[in-house]
Amino acid sequence: MFPLRINALVLFLFIAPFKMFRSLKTMRRSAYIARKIRIHSSNIISRRFAEVNVNELPEDKIPENFKSTFMQTMLDRGFISQCTDFTGLDEKFLNTTVTAYLGFDATATSLHVGSLLQIMILRTLQKSGHKPIVLIGGGTTKVGDPTGKDESRQILSEETIENNARSLSQVFAKFIKFGDGPTDALMVNNAEWLDSIKYLEFLRDYGKFFTINRMLSFESVKQRLAREQPLTFLEFNYMLLQAYDFLQLSRRHNVILQLGGSDQWGNIVNGIELTRKVDQVQVFGLTAPLITTADGKKMGKTAAGALWLNK
Repeated sequence: MFPLRINALVLFLFIAPFKMFRSLKTMRRSAYIARKIRIHSSNIISRRFAEVNVNELPEDKIPENFKSTFMQTMLDRGFISQCTDFTGLDEKFLNTTVTAYLGFDATATSLHVGSLLQIMILRTLQKSGHKPIVLIGGGTTKVGDPTGKDESRQILSEETIENNARSLSQVFAKFIKFGDGPTDALMVNNAEWLDSIKYLEFLRDYGKFFTINRMLSFESVKQRLAREQPLTFLEFNYMLLQAYDFLQLSRRHNVILQLGGSDQWGNIVNGIELTRKVDQVQVFGLTAPLITTADGKKMGKTAAGALWLNK
């Protein structure tokens, strides 16, 4: 019996290291595979975002000239910051009457001098033989655009929003012509379609086209998080609603272009992607530089010394 125990012990001591070695190899192999999976997944995600069909061109790649009157005028006046497709949009302006929109939330009774540039773009659009649409954000004002803000916007009552919207409409008539003609401006309120949204249906039908990864990548969100300022779920939904505006205006009024300030680039891109994915139509985005204060901040309603257009 004793020799057998010795032999068993020797056998165990001889075999155990090999088993441990095989186990370590298996663990290393598993860790290697896990790393490969993580890297591969990361590459897939990177490629997926890289394949977004939006050509985000920096300012130094703006073409030196354009064929269409509108785009050339915008260039000459320094009104261009970014565009999703310079060549494609220039061709549209050259060959057809373009319907474009610009949105203004009803957060005050008047627009300010920072919005004057946007209004002049609508005026230039109309004078170039195209159709402008003024979108009043009666619906989106109830949420509040978080772009460039360190804190949540004040929640306004429906009565206040409606009063603001009526007051804002008086400003535009001074600069652009409204009517029923092919290039006459049209004023629309997004409360027409946003107020009747059924939340679960909206999430099911359109939420699938947005990813949290993508939404977190936009500058308006990153800046708020970088400053460690709270970003509410209400505000986080703003970009979905603005994207839905583009889809609705495309369907209702054949809008193919959204205009806006350069700080709206992320929201505009969302609208373009949603419209292309849902309805498979070609639409565009074009932004202009912001009017800023002496210290480089956006000239907004809350800026010190803001100049109001109807005062």
